[in-house]
Amino acid sequence: MKPQVRILFYSILFFLYLTTTTILLTVGEKLKTDPYKTLGCGFAILNLIYAFVALKWNVLLNIICSISIAALSLFLALKFTNLHLVIDYDPYQVKTAIFANAVFSIIFWEIVYQVKIRR
Repeated sequence: MKPQVRILFYSILFFLYLTTTTILLTVGEKLKTDPYKTLGCGFAILNLIYAFVALKWNVLLNIICSISIAALSLFLALKFTNLHLVIDYDPYQVKTAIFANAVFSIIFWEIVYQVKIRR
């Protein structure tokens, strides 16, 4: 895949992460579930769609990578917000967690892509 196409897919994925977060949290409130589980499942589904549309790899590899990237990026985003680096600009650390989750997901997708093409 050309770098321009990957950048386009990552930009779309970043935008989708930012826009679907509030929708997923609203769905979680209506279902009365844990917000982290709702976000994790929602991001895993978003990653699955990305993997099947953009990467078109093996089905099992798509599923494993999608779920692991969603879980790992959500975990690291929460740990990143606990550092309180931008507490002056984002007092509740919500925007920081959303942006960190999106950035970590894109970084992990690029790592997985680079490992896959090198093999």
